[in-house]
Amino acid sequence: MESQKKHPKRFSFEFFPAKTPAGQEKLLTTAKRLAEYKPDFFSVTYGAAGSTRDRTKDTVLAITEATQIDTAPHLSCIGASKEEIADLLNDYKTHQIKRIVALRGDMPSGMGLATGEMRYANELVSFIRETTQQQFILEVAAYPEIHPQAPNAEKDLENFKRKVDAGANAAITQYFYNADSYFYFVERCEKLGITIPITPGIMPITNYTKLARFSDACGAELPRWIRKQLEAYGDDITSIRQFGEEVITRLCEQLLDAGAPGIHFYTLNQADPSLAVWNNLDLSNRR
Repeated sequence: MESQKKHPKRFSFEFFPAKTPAGQEKLLTTAKRLAEYKPDFFSVTYGAAGSTRDRTKDTVLAITEATQIDTAPHLSCIGASKEEIADLLNDYKTHQIKRIVALRGDMPSGMGLATGEMRYANELVSFIRETTQQQFILEVAAYPEIHPQAPNAEKDLENFKRKVDAGANAAITQYFYNADSYFYFVERCEKLGITIPITPGIMPITNYTKLARFSDACGAELPRWIRKQLEAYGDDITSIRQFGEEVITRLCEQLLDAGAPGIHFYTLNQADPSLAVWNNLDLSNRR
C-alpha cells in the first residue's frame, strides 16, 4: 500500500443517465446536493455498446453546468468505430471536459460477439492518447476480486497493467466488501511497478435484492455474513439501511486508515446513503 499513501485523497460520486425528464431533474438535484461537499469529480456511466451515448454526454454537460464540478463521462470502445469515438472526444474537448473513464464496455445481452474496431480498454486508452495526447485525465477500471470474464487472476492483472502502460492516470475499482481483496490487489500491482492511484469503488447498501443481483452479475462478492444479515431483515428497509451504513462506514475507514487514496461512491443516483458515510467519516477534512 506504500504507493497509494503518496497520493492526495480524492473523493468522487458516480451517476447513471436518467431515462425520463423527471429522472433527469431528480439527478440534477442530487448532484447539486453532493456538489456542496466539494468532491473532486463526478462520473456518469455509459450503457452497453454505447446505448446511452447521447444521454451520457447530455448528463455530463448538464451536471457540469449545474454544479461546476469536474464531471467525467464513461466511454467504452465495444460496438463503436474509431471515428465515432474521435467525434465524441472532440465534443468533450470542445466543452472543456477534463476527465474520462475509459472502459472496454459490454455488449447488450443476446448480441453475441463484440463489434467495433477496438475490443479492449487498453486499446481505447492508447487511441485516446494518440488522438488527444494529454488532453484528458484517464481513469480505468480495476478488479480486486478479478473481472468475471478473466480466465484467472494473473491474466486479469496483466490486462490491468496494459491499461496503465497505455497511459491511464488513475483507476477506480469495482465495488467490494472485503478490504483484504483490495489490499492484496494493490500489493500485487506494486510488485509490477504500478504506482497510479487505485481508488476503491464503494456501493452503499440500501436494498438487498438489487445488491444481490448486481453482485452476482458483475462478480463482486457479497460476503455470506452480510447476505445472511440482510436476509434476516426481510422488508425492514430502515434496518437494512442502518446496517448498510455501519458496514460501509467501517469498510471505508479501514481502507482510508490503511492508505487508500480516496473513495469513489456508486450512488445509484441517491445522495443520502453516500452522504451518511461521508459525514460519519468527516471526509471533507480527510483530504
